[in-house]
Amino acid sequence: MLSRLASATLLFIGVATSASAHITPAPTAAELECVALANQSRAAEGLAPLQWDSALAAAARFHAQRMSQEGPISHRYGGEPGLAERAASAGARFSLVEENIAIGESPAQIHDAWMHSPGHHDNLLNRQIDRIGVAIVQARGVLYAVADYAQAVAALTRNQVEAKVAAIVAAHGLAIETDASSAEIARQYCVIEDGSQASPPGVERPRFMMRWQGDVGRLPGDLSARLASGMFSRAAIGACAPQHDPGSSQAAFTAYRVAVLLY
Repeated sequence: MLSRLASATLLFIGVATSASAHITPAPTAAELECVALANQSRAAEGLAPLQWDSALAAAARFHAQRMSQEGPISHRYGGEPGLAERAASAGARFSLVEENIAIGESPAQIHDAWMHSPGHHDNLLNRQIDRIGVAIVQARGVLYAVADYAQAVAALTRNQVEAKVAAIVAAHGLAIETDASSAEIARQYCVIEDGSQASPPGVERPRFMMRWQGDVGRLPGDLSARLASGMFSRAAIGACAPQHDPGSSQAAFTAYRVAVLLY
């Protein structure tokens, strides 16, 4: 928790970094002002403007209302989901999510405080983020503000994730195993956290196995090197719900975890 004294008013601000939809009202004038100020500051640094995201705004409103009830502000109260889970539950799809919170008298004052606080400044001017959702709730004679920022990703099904990775692997000249048993072995390996053997007895053992979580449009360096070595001819691909992302499901992931088995 950070604090800043501005215009004779104690302005409390906080910062956090970590992704069924809720309907949020149209943004208020104060919330739009907060977005405009953020984009002005980004433009001054040569950064792309942030686009309004109604799912992030819904997550922000959920938390802003809780802050207004509690009084002292926090990124998480007892019994409340964390930032990533709140955003995912509201329908946001992201690979990165951050949050700034504050109490102040006006959007301009809140923005100024964020810009003069290193953590908040870095969140707001992060080159990776491209979406914003803001909620401002008036209570106790002040404004309770929450700004959620994210790097958006497309919502892909497990099959779509697997197909996207398979296309990249196939471009290296490997054949993709398409039978159900091979895919299931890869999916089982995807969900385990240790280095357990992926193949059951009597089934061919992969010569190399890798799991990663994150960008599915680019393979990890070690995997790319293995594919380029010419030592492998076949691959099985499996995707699963990412770890530490309670809002994800098999229907649409907010982030991606993939396993590749090479033969």
